[in-house]
Amino acid sequence: MPVLNRIAAYAPEMAAWRQHLHTHPELTFECHETAAFVAARLREFGVDEIHEGIAKTGIVAIINGRAPGPTIGLRADMDALPLTEITGLPYASQNPGKMHACGHDGHTTMLLGAARYLTETRNFAGRVALIFQPAEENGGGAGVMVAEGIMERFAIAQVFGIHNTPGQAEGSFHTCPGPLMAAVDSFEVHVQGRGGHGAYPHETADPVVAAVGMVSALQTIVSRNHMPLDDLVVSVTQIHAGSADNIIPDTAWINGTVRTFRAPVRAMVRKRIAEIVAGQAAAYEVTARLDYHEGYPATVNDPVKTAFAAEVAREVAGAAGVNDAAGREMGAEDFSYMLEARPGAYLFLGQGPGAGLHHPAYNFNDAVAPVGASFFARLVERAQPLG
Repeated sequence: MPVLNRIAAYAPEMAAWRQHLHTHPELTFECHETAAFVAARLREFGVDEIHEGIAKTGIVAIINGRAPGPTIGLRADMDALPLTEITGLPYASQNPGKMHACGHDGHTTMLLGAARYLTETRNFAGRVALIFQPAEENGGGAGVMVAEGIMERFAIAQVFGIHNTPGQAEGSFHTCPGPLMAAVDSFEVHVQGRGGHGAYPHETADPVVAAVGMVSALQTIVSRNHMPLDDLVVSVTQIHAGSADNIIPDTAWINGTVRTFRAPVRAMVRKRIAEIVAGQAAAYEVTARLDYHEGYPATVNDPVKTAFAAEVAREVAGAAGVNDAAGREMGAEDFSYMLEARPGAYLFLGQGPGAGLHHPAYNFNDAVAPVGASFFARLVERAQPLG
């Protein structure tokens, strides 16, 4: 079964919705206009309930089926990125320094398309909970919505989501059971030394040398403290110090990211970073403060739900268009909080060639929106069939 005919008929309207959202991007939890647009469309469709103001600007909308049954959750993220768009499109961002460079405008559109179809047909038992979430990029909006009790409040039994992927075949799906995306942490090291004249280094406690020593030593966590067969990334991404060629500064600053899949590995990395920072600070006679921030947990797909979702995806994209053994990746996603709360699966939807995610030339491919909407719709009909 390809794209559902009724959803294919919505394609021009879906493109218009998506391009409107693209023109008016909003950041983090401040998705006020976006949420208002979503709520207006849902009212036009005739969904049964619209619950607004969850996680500040999030929405959960309910569609009732034709018979009693459980509730399935479908999630789309709504927020944009702090980027300046360079596409030159007629519907390019009108909000300076804000851009839909990750396709959340497309994700929201796909869920709206599914909502319209499911409201019209209601060819399922139980209920559908449509979850429109703010602050995926920064703020963990999914975690906030879970903490505010959406799973319990709406009796959501399972939950599914999609993310677009540039560079993958248009309309194809890929995913895998178990860990799919990594947990993400960040760290900052503030090194306090004693500055002075560059010609008299013996009179200083040089924070630059200490910081460089820390950066070098941190590389040994992956190479010497960790089993090579278990995925781990420790990347130092910033080091700042000094202001002139003849001045040894008082301070230096280091920043980096950690990507893991398993809790014991995550704990080991945090412990080793603290030990290395303390040891290097002592060796170079400076002081250092480590600020370690645990971010999104790993995105872990339920194996049974993943197999089911892949089966549904094959109905839409064909057997050759679905890879359900794609392997995991080191990116992160706050849908992980929803998968910690309920079993479900997260899938990637190929959108063909184009600029990558988080690039100022990125643009969502409107041709794949009916594919994603059809997947969501069939997922509901297959998971909660009538009779």
